[in-house]
Amino acid sequence: MGFLARLVSDPLTRWLTTPTPTRTFPLSHFDRIRQELKPCDVLLVAGRSRISEVVKVVTQSAWSHAALYVGRLHDIEDDDARAMLAVHVGERSPGEQFVIESHLGQGTIARPLTAYREDHLRICRPAGLSLSDARTILAYAASRLNTPYDVRQILDLARFLLPWGVLPRRWRSSLFRASASKATRTVCSTMIAEAFNAVQFPILPLVQADQDGQLKLFRRNPKLCTPSDFDYSPYFEIIKYAFMDFGHHANYRLLPWSEADVGGASGAVQVPRDALAAARRRPEEGELP
Repeated sequence: MGFLARLVSDPLTRWLTTPTPTRTFPLSHFDRIRQELKPCDVLLVAGRSRISEVVKVVTQSAWSHAALYVGRLHDIEDDDARAMLAVHVGERSPGEQFVIESHLGQGTIARPLTAYREDHLRICRPAGLSLSDARTILAYAASRLNTPYDVRQILDLARFLLPWGVLPRRWRSSLFRASASKATRTVCSTMIAEAFNAVQFPILPLVQADQDGQLKLFRRNPKLCTPSDFDYSPYFEIIKYAFMDFGHHANYRLLPWSEADVGGASGAVQVPRDALAAARRRPEEGELP
C-alpha cells in the first residue's frame, strides 16, 4: 500500500472501528457459546463500531461481521495448518480457543474467541459437513493468514457515513460489486465463503431453471457474500441455546421472572377469578370444551 493510501486509510480505519460502549444486558451467553462451538462453525457478530452499523444498514441485517471458528491448536488435525496458526498466535495457553477472520485494518488474522466476550453472537453450523472437508476448510483459512484487507471497501463503507457531495462521482462505486476487489485482498465474509467454496459447500447458491424446467445451482462470487448470508442459508443450522433450560422434567412457568417487565410494565398478569375457575372446570358430558 502506498504512502498516500495509508495516509487516508489508517485514520479512517481507526475512526470506523472504534467500538461503542458495551450493552448493559446480555443478548447471548458467552460461556454457553464457547461450549457449543465446533470447528468450522461460522460465528456471526453484531458489532458495535461505526463500520458495523453501516454494514447492518447496507445488508439489512443485525449481523455485521463473520469469523470462522477453528478451535484450539490441538483440535487442528492438518499439520501445516496447525503450524501456520501456531506461528501466527505465538505462545498461548493449550486451552485457548481461536477464530480466523478478516478484520478491517489488520487483514486476515487469528485471535482468541474471548475477543468477542462482550458482543452479541450467533452460531451458524454447516449441515452435514464431512470431517475431511472440514480439514480442508480450516487449512484454507490458515493459508490466508496475513492476507491484507481490501482497503477499497473501507472507502466504499465510509461513503455511507458522508454526504454524497463530499466524494467525487467516480468514487461512488456500489458496495460488494463483483469487480471492486483484487483477488489478493479480502473482507470478512469473503474469506469464509472462499473456504467453503474450496469444498463446494453451498452458502446461498443462485438457483435457475433451464428451458426444460430443470433446476441448476450456480455458486455466487464469494466477494458478494455478506455475514447475513450464513444466517439466511438453508445449509447452515442456527445453534440456539437457552439462558435457563426447561425440558420434560421442568416447567417454563418456573422461570424466575421478576415482578416488572423491562420498560416499567407489570410482569404479573391479572386474570379474573371467574376466568380461572372456568379454565379449571372440566366440561360436562356432551359439552364442548
